Amino acid sequence: MPLDVALQAKSLTTTLHYLKRGAEKPVRYVSDPPAGVPQWNGIDDPRQIRIEDARGREQEFTLDRNGFQLVKAPSQVRDFYSEEEVKRTYYPEVEELLRDKLGASRVFIFDHTVRNAGRKDAREPSRRVHNDHTINSAPRRVRDHLGADAEELLKQRFGIINLWRPIRGPVLDSPLALCDARTFSDDDLIASDLVYPQVRGETSSVAYKPGHRWYYFSEQQADEALLIRVHDSAADGRARLSFHTSFDNPLAQGAPPRESIEVRSLVFFPPGS
Repeated sequence: MPLDVALQAKSLTTTLHYLKRGAEKPVRYVSDPPAGVPQWNGIDDPRQIRIEDARGREQEFTLDRNGFQLVKAPSQVRDFYSEEEVKRTYYPEVEELLRDKLGASRVFIFDHTVRNAGRKDAREPSRRVHNDHTINSAPRRVRDHLGADAEELLKQRFGIINLWRPIRGPVLDSPLALCDARTFSDDDLIASDLVYPQVRGETSSVAYKPGHRWYYFSEQQADEALLIRVHDSAADGRARLSFHTSFDNPLAQGAPPRESIEVRSLVFFPPGS
């Protein structure tokens, strides 16, 4: 399909990669696994899924209602591939944005990932339906990074936010799809280990359910950022998370590789929030 047609991307149907439940806990090794151990023991469950274009409806989607939210957020960063510039310039921008949009009293950024399938110094977009943490690994993050303050901080409402944005827009190749938090339950989640050379983390894979409703924001620009709720300790009816995945866009064949950055932060809230 010609690229000029791809620019008209709207709602579409494509393959999303869920996970089938198996007898073993799913484990993925980021680097080489031990001898005789597979890199990934999960059982892929590809499904044809309708993804609705949320363009023109941006104001309908909020973190508390849906688990994700699109915001205008220009950045002064010139080179997102420079780790030093990202930490010097972008991290403070993210902290300010999260304080402003969420009312957070404290923000701690613990990592970021740059994605571009066309560069060796960046990672490819993830094609697996997932959430970055679990109900167990989220508080572990607080303890890992905030030491002596952790137990006191865990007595109040806290969360993890993934701030996702294109480095270059508009995004045509490998857009990000997000599942509406109102259409799934914790029973759909499958705790999965993610093993790095020095640490073993836990993320959530997802089992397919027909009622899941998926959205994306077509042609997302570099001055637009997605707030994705990875975890929220509040149990008062608001959305506690939203899972997500990139996908092959059938309306954008031949588009250049997507370039994006995601920053994951611990956010803490004042009493009563």
